[in-house]
Amino acid sequence: MDVVVTEKSARRRAWNKDKIVGQKTPLRLQDIWAIRVRLQLSKRVRDLALFNLAIDSKLRGCDLVKLRGQDVATAGRVAPHSSMMQQKTGLHVRFEVTEQARVAIAEWTVAANLMHDDYLFPLRNSSSPHIGTRQYARVPDIGLYNSAYGTHTLRRTKASLIYRRTKNLRAVQLLLGHTKLESTVRYLGIEVEDALELAEQTEA
Repeated sequence: MDVVVTEKSARRRAWNKDKIVGQKTPLRLQDIWAIRVRLQLSKRVRDLALFNLAIDSKLRGCDLVKLRGQDVATAGRVAPHSSMMQQKTGLHVRFEVTEQARVAIAEWTVAANLMHDDYLFPLRNSSSPHIGTRQYARVPDIGLYNSAYGTHTLRRTKASLIYRRTKNLRAVQLLLGHTKLESTVRYLGIEVEDALELAEQTEA
């Protein structure tokens, strides 16, 4: 069957032209700290809380933006652990909230005057009560402005760091909430990374 290319379709720009598609690169430790310092110096309280919680929770963007104060706080204090039912799988996943994330979240809830059952990242004057994944992806100065990164960058970052340090695939699977270990293998791209590492260590 012949494909008819009209003048209009010929002029239309491909959605992925000049863009990096596929798996997004996780942040390095130096990237994480550089972003944190930049957010702190610019006093972007909400963005710092969002960034730290995204790194710690390893949640998909669609789940992260729906978190409420009561999901991460108990008796008025941000808890060191929390859980969330994933929209994609319907399964609960537990995650840690490190001290620096707890401090950032506490500062943000005070600054925004959020109540216990409010969304952590509300969107004012809109039909949606919380920021959406598009707004989350557009948050400036948190490493998502480069085509090499995306919201999944933050989900993958800590998982990748944990795997590199422990080589414990099962632990990473549980933290990401994957139902199959094969999904975790593909998600981290570790087969390729491990093969390259072995190749570099082998002299011909």
